[in-house]
Amino acid sequence: MNIALLGYGRMGKTIEQIAIKRGHNIVLTVDKDDKDYDITKADVAIDFSIPDVAFNNISNCINNNVPVISGTTGWLNKYNDAVNLCKERDGAFIYASNYSLGVNIFFELNKTLAKMMSVLKQYNVTMEEIHHTQKLDAPSGTAITLAEGIIEKHDGFDHWKLDEDGENTIPITAKRIENVPGTHTVNYESEVDTISIEHVAHNRQGFALGAVIAAEWIVGKTGIFTMNDVLNIG
Repeated sequence: MNIALLGYGRMGKTIEQIAIKRGHNIVLTVDKDDKDYDITKADVAIDFSIPDVAFNNISNCINNNVPVISGTTGWLNKYNDAVNLCKERDGAFIYASNYSLGVNIFFELNKTLAKMMSVLKQYNVTMEEIHHTQKLDAPSGTAITLAEGIIEKHDGFDHWKLDEDGENTIPITAKRIENVPGTHTVNYESEVDTISIEHVAHNRQGFALGAVIAAEWIVGKTGIFTMNDVLNIG
């Protein structure tokens, strides 16, 4: 399979290594300042770029009938535009805030726990995410997905805020520490005890592997998908 990498930072380079090990060819690498490139050389594109260029990258793929996997966060104000374009062009598109296989299991575990805790009003929920200092957005896309999962299943909360508590609010604390790939913790705390679930990434390999697996899965398909479709969960 011929893969285009849109975004060639640390994550892009890790994806390249894993894709090659799995027998794929990297036919194109596009950095943030690259404008003129032929995306049609690729069977599929994997976008881990930056928020300012992600939507243009995704649109270019869809307009040229190239399936695209996007893991860039911070551009979701244009997500619906990408979905509408994909439907109009009969394209193929996956966005995920996190492609780690373990994190996507964690997302489902988080929803299950939120549903169970919904009947126990004495518990308040808080969240914490920790990432490397190069991460540009806060809170992380993964933290936002976790918060949205809680809101979906727990009738005691209807929004989240960064570093701010309040009624019906899930407060998210974001920390930036050197060389931390990603840690996400959800806490339910009462006067008598605390229930916590946590996912700790040891390196970038898990994120990259999941993105390559998603790219392998989407080739030959049309539609807007999620990692639940790829993993057949949820």
